[in-house]
Amino acid sequence: MSSRYSQYIKYIHAIGDLLILNLSFAAAFLLKFRVFNPSHEDYDRFNFAEGLLGNPYFYSIILFNLTWIVLTILFKPYKISRISRLITVLRNHMTIIIVHLFTVASFWFLLKSQAIYSREQFFTSYLIFAILLFSWKVVFHYLLRAYRKQGFNFRSVVVVGYGDLSLELQHYFSSHPEFGFKLLGFFDNENSNANKMLGNFNDIQSYVIENEVDDIYCCLPYVEHSFVKKLIDFGDSNLIKIKLLTDFRGFSSKSITLERYDAIPVLNVSSTPLDENKNRVIKRTFDVLFSSALILLVFSWLFPLIALLIKLDSKGPVFFKQMRRGKDGKEFGCYKFRSMYISDNNEFKLVNSKNDSRITKIGAFLRKTSLDELPQFLNVFLGQMAVVGPRPHALEVDKVFKREVDKYMTRYIIKPGITGLAQIKGFRGNDNVFMQPRVKLDRFYSRKWSMVLDFKIIFLTMSTLMKGDENAY
Repeated sequence: MSSRYSQYIKYIHAIGDLLILNLSFAAAFLLKFRVFNPSHEDYDRFNFAEGLLGNPYFYSIILFNLTWIVLTILFKPYKISRISRLITVLRNHMTIIIVHLFTVASFWFLLKSQAIYSREQFFTSYLIFAILLFSWKVVFHYLLRAYRKQGFNFRSVVVVGYGDLSLELQHYFSSHPEFGFKLLGFFDNENSNANKMLGNFNDIQSYVIENEVDDIYCCLPYVEHSFVKKLIDFGDSNLIKIKLLTDFRGFSSKSITLERYDAIPVLNVSSTPLDENKNRVIKRTFDVLFSSALILLVFSWLFPLIALLIKLDSKGPVFFKQMRRGKDGKEFGCYKFRSMYISDNNEFKLVNSKNDSRITKIGAFLRKTSLDELPQFLNVFLGQMAVVGPRPHALEVDKVFKREVDKYMTRYIIKPGITGLAQIKGFRGNDNVFMQPRVKLDRFYSRKWSMVLDFKIIFLTMSTLMKGDENAY
């Protein structure tokens, strides 16, 4: 078959990645120590003259390779289809690089061996690795597509059932020759005179065997269920892939996934990337590490200082607790530093004005710098919130806007966050002008989540905090 070499593509990816990993480690070592056998008195402990097994970097490169191999087995980044987007491939590999970095660093930390290794060499290795790996993926991606566009490494396909859906599939194949699909024609019982018609349903099996067809696309709207089952059995017996198409072109949702309830296939049209266990584990691991580091390194000295300023500025507790909604609409107590005067009037005010008289002097500073949100990292550590996600609103806000804003409650299909996509885009506040785009961006984030997007939002949040946000009050 013309696609017989496709099975080797994943091995090319895997071998190339390992070569780049080791090359990056060696290049970083050379940049740090100038030679592969450093003899400077400051680096005597790295001397290869002690023997390969006596050098700590020998074990480090073994750890790098074994960790990478294990992570690629777990995350399966080489399951790349012909229609996979480059950004998806790069995002998957970026996730593995980040997990790899945290895994190796944690291993060194647990063994208390981080002092043996150069931190500069360690981080330089990852910088070089990321640059070379992404360059390799981009070059290979476009070379392979150019190769297929020239008519090589294609898959021969036929379509069973003739109608609008099958014609749209034909248009897709012809519009994207870089994917390497060669449509031989259609099979249908009622449209025998249509263009590229190869015969009726009874002719399929003999034609497919004689012409070494790789894939059979079966359009369900035009084929009876009993025949589809026979076709699947035929494909299983002859190592031919059967792909079923149904018509969901009228649906606006792009998050459709197949689930199985025993033998019953169910299409979920409300899925998100964080429905997958591995993605939840990755995000939760980052949240725990990030919040733990902040609690240990910052809270120990900053919390007492802020608490003292709040107490000196006005009477009342240091912390303010308000019930808000979390994932799936479950309520939790969200913590903040108190920024308002204590009042007997407990009436909730939907919109906070810029010169709100209820805000204390130190409270105004805390709100402007977003320091009032710091206690929410305790909510993150407890698993009620995430570092990045849709901002949780007060219950009174939810009551108002779930009636006024379309699909408002879909914000709560994932954990709320301390910062989010809407915040870095400048949509802060609880008024009607900002709420609709906020909800739109929150929904976009939940559908397009990735760790790369999270890191981008964190970076832009820090940048905004340093510059100052005029919408923060």
